[in-house]
Parts: sequence; C-alpha cells; structure tokens
Amino acid sequence: MARPKAKEITERELELMHVFWDRNQSETETELTVSDVRDALQKKGRDLAYTTVATLVRILMEKDFLEQTNEERPFLYRAVRSFDEVSGSMLGDMIQKVFGGSREKLLVRLMEERRLTKKELKALEDILREKP
Repeated sequence: MARPKAKEITERELELMHVFWDRNQSETETELTVSDVRDALQKKGRDLAYTTVATLVRILMEKDFLEQTNEERPFLYRAVRSFDEVSGSMLGDMIQKVFGGSREKLLVRLMEERRLTKKELKALEDILREKP
C-alpha cells in the first residue's frame, strides 16, 4: 500500500514559498514562472537546477500551497496560502509538539535563549499594550 502524501512543508519547499511571499510584498505581479523562482533563489545564493525547482513547484501544487494560473507555457504560479497562515500553522504545530501546547514554555525558552534587543523589546511592549 502506498504511503499517503505528506502535507507538511519541507525546508526546501519553504525556501520556494518565501520567493512567492517576498514577491507578494514587494510587487504587484504575484505570479511567477519556474525560471523566475530559480532566478530569485540564485540571487539569494541558492543555485538549484531548473528541474529541481520545477519538481518542488509541482509538489507544492499537490500540497495546495501553489496553484497554476494559466494553461499556456510558460506556466505561471501563485501562492494559495499566505505567510501568516503557514507560519501560524507551523508555529502552532511546534508549540504542540515541543512545548506540549504551552505558549508560556515557548516564551520562557525564547527569553532564556538571549536578551531582547531594544527593537524587539519595543515590539513586544506594543503587542502587550494592544491585547486585553
């Protein structure tokens, strides 16, 4: 019997998704070709073969992270799931798996890791002021 396809995103797949999310933040054109993705990764120092990027794009489509938006070549793809949605889901999974669902344990561990910078402390204070 075949093993069911994993829905979790791998580290390499996440690299590709960041290309789409970065493009969504900086430009109005959010659809990318495989070549666009490969070029963007190369600019970040990640040199992958075209076929590798094409395979990763196909896998991300199968996992419903990307969708193809046209029928003619070159095919265009866009992100279906946002950074906030994916990062929130991944963080929730990590909190559950590593910290037994305790956000308090996560926060304590983060504070033990290193001191907050002034910028991080200000951001945290702003968040705490907003929450009731």
